[in-house]
Amino acid sequence: MKYYIDGKKYRVKPEEAYIRVNGWCFDEEGLDYELKAMVDGKRCEIVQKQIARSDVQKKYGKKCKVTGQCGFSVKVFLEDKDKNPESFVLYAESRKEKQILLQMNGKSLMKNYDDSTISYSIDWINLEKEKMVVSGWATSIYGVDTIKLNVAEKGGSDIPEIKTKRNARKDIIDAGLAKEEDINCGFILEFPYRIDKEYEFTIADRKRCKHITINPVQVKKHNSVASKVGFTRQFVKCLNMKNIKKGIGYISKNGFKGLKEYVVTRVNSQGMPYNEWFELHKPSKEELEKERKVEFDYAPKISIIVPTYKTPINFLRDMIDSVIDQTYSNWELCIADGSEGDMAVEAELKRYSEQDSRIRYRLLEKNEGISGNTNAALEMTEGEYVGLFDHDDILAPNALYEVVNALQEKKYDILYTDEDKITGDGKEHNDPNFKPDFSMDLFRSHNYITHFFVVKTEIIKGIGGFRAEYDGSQDYDLMFRCIENSENIKHIPMILYHWRIHMNSVAGDPSSKMYAYEAGKKAIEDHLKRMGIKATVEHVGLWGMYHVIYDTPGDPLISIVIPNKDHVDDLDKCIQSILTKSIYKNYEFVIVENNSEEQKTFEYYEKIQKKHDNITVVTWEKGFNYSAINNYGVQFTKGDYLLFLNNDTEMITETALSELLGCCMREDVGAVGAKLLYSDDTVQHAGVVIGFGGYAGHVNMGIKRDDYGYMVRARINCNYSAVTAACMMTKKSLFEQVGGFDEQFVVACNDVDYCLKIRELDKWVIYNAFSEWYHYESKSRGYEDTPEKLKRFEGEVEKFQKKWPEILEKGDPFYNPNFPINRAPFTWG
Repeated sequence: MKYYIDGKKYRVKPEEAYIRVNGWCFDEEGLDYELKAMVDGKRCEIVQKQIARSDVQKKYGKKCKVTGQCGFSVKVFLEDKDKNPESFVLYAESRKEKQILLQMNGKSLMKNYDDSTISYSIDWINLEKEKMVVSGWATSIYGVDTIKLNVAEKGGSDIPEIKTKRNARKDIIDAGLAKEEDINCGFILEFPYRIDKEYEFTIADRKRCKHITINPVQVKKHNSVASKVGFTRQFVKCLNMKNIKKGIGYISKNGFKGLKEYVVTRVNSQGMPYNEWFELHKPSKEELEKERKVEFDYAPKISIIVPTYKTPINFLRDMIDSVIDQTYSNWELCIADGSEGDMAVEAELKRYSEQDSRIRYRLLEKNEGISGNTNAALEMTEGEYVGLFDHDDILAPNALYEVVNALQEKKYDILYTDEDKITGDGKEHNDPNFKPDFSMDLFRSHNYITHFFVVKTEIIKGIGGFRAEYDGSQDYDLMFRCIENSENIKHIPMILYHWRIHMNSVAGDPSSKMYAYEAGKKAIEDHLKRMGIKATVEHVGLWGMYHVIYDTPGDPLISIVIPNKDHVDDLDKCIQSILTKSIYKNYEFVIVENNSEEQKTFEYYEKIQKKHDNITVVTWEKGFNYSAINNYGVQFTKGDYLLFLNNDTEMITETALSELLGCCMREDVGAVGAKLLYSDDTVQHAGVVIGFGGYAGHVNMGIKRDDYGYMVRARINCNYSAVTAACMMTKKSLFEQVGGFDEQFVVACNDVDYCLKIRELDKWVIYNAFSEWYHYESKSRGYEDTPEKLKRFEGEVEKFQKKWPEILEKGDPFYNPNFPINRAPFTWG
């Protein structure tokens, strides 16, 4: 037999005591077995749940006879809850063998002893101008009504001005972390605070009391730009892992990896399960009825084109009905059927067309492939705009209304919406794609637009429609050509399209259409050729994701500007990593010495300049001002491209410089940032979003180096409003054009401010996921974690808010308004 124990617990409650064991086991020959347990040498009854463990089946399935239900969760109830057992044995017995899975003596059992009555989690803590807000959930074995919440100054008296609000947390119930009757276990607390005080947050029930210390300075460090949001790390610290182990109901369906994903993406920060979010945010019947009565000043006909091919009748009906149900009525549905004599499909198309004259169809003599069939539908169109629709998907009833509503402000060339996926039976919504506004680099990394895509008819017909040689990614190729011929693109941040997951859908099984990814690669390559951009395209190793590697013609000089005060070991590690690892060789270092005090620092400067003729040290003689120091350093640079680099960084990938330079040399690009990692290989920087903390924050901080992030954006090149100047490349000409860094921002805000100035020039800011560096953050200057430093930081944030009120008010175009900025990044609520 093969087996593994994932977790064990000796749990003692007032009304019961039991030993719980989670793990997996299977007989290599596929024989049935029975789990048995003994406590103090006496056989005991067990309560067992089978758990799906696809991870085990994937690992051993090719060599052994293992089923997907090889996981287990076992409870062994103790007869005497007041007596601690001396021994425990769990074993598996088949007709051929008996295998001991777990054996524990009294000492081992006591190490796993748990008599807590309270389960809880702190989801997030926000510091507002005059109050602190704490959100989370808590329950007790005695019921949620017994839970009492309190806040007091550390070592002082209770705070009387606490405001407490209870809320329903069905996500906690669904995860198996609380009972159904305890659904109102969520809470939000508000109370006045001082930054220089510590607070003790107490959760109590009839028997026990949990104490959580809250340090506003530490919270500020995590929630402000000083720590770049850092949600994931904060959450992991706050999360009570004991609670996760209660999620057996969820584990039984998804395994332990599934539970981890659930906690990170659904339970945290009050994020609700998406299906609930969808039900909460979809328009009501009254709203839909109101839309039907709206008369737009500009009411274009929208031609929806659909290629059908042996479409399952229930899917076909759902698709057509979703168009008929539109609250905007000036549409036509053009269907080209290549089923080659599927009588059921033909009969259904005929029936619908006879019922509604807006529905027209054409039976093709033969199946001409996805592109040929879609072009046949395109030929039938008479509207001003064309919408692309798959034969087994569904439009939200307000999809066309929202498209035309957006057209009232401008007659956009292209419009696209957010989307989600639905199960084959159409009952459950999941995997929402809350997209950014148009992002060229994200689109060159993968087709994030997909659905619902609407384009002017003159554009789609002008480019010649779809091309068969790109079948599988024919829409990707078409969208590239439409974009190339468009001047304005509108993103509608609403879930208006439902992509159905079923056995033959790419949404459900990406590997089912491997040829599509080669076609996607060709679509990018041909797009780049048409744009006159020299680059190569490679697969990333993720379904439908690509890496565009831009050429660096002429290999221009890169001037690397590094401010430094002492810390020569860090500085040398930074410099040596570039000298020894980089395959791009045409660079110089300009080290800006500022106020060093150690003699060895100046000895190092002398030595390194003698050894390398591409290293220059210049001296800044005034007080610390990050913006001014870098502006000063730029005066001594010789290159056309500037790389601003912290002295506590270290190059990881040998192509790190060429990756940044290749992007930066594009005419349409103003700044490029790298992927920065902590020493433990978790992410420190992978994109900045404006708005967090009234300023900005790093949105992927704390995830693992190879984690995808939301919509895979941590692993592929894409656009953000800003990147960090801890490692940022820009053109020297643009740097001088916008006046360099704004010197009113002494410590913070300067890099984000610079990127926004670049954006005003209509230049892209790129996060390059393939230029990887370690960033041993704040070794040189420390965190902004004292009242004095925080006061200075808050002053700079106020200056930033006065300078950039519009983007703070409207929201970051490269994020999505469905993600609240007062919660964890990329969580809906």
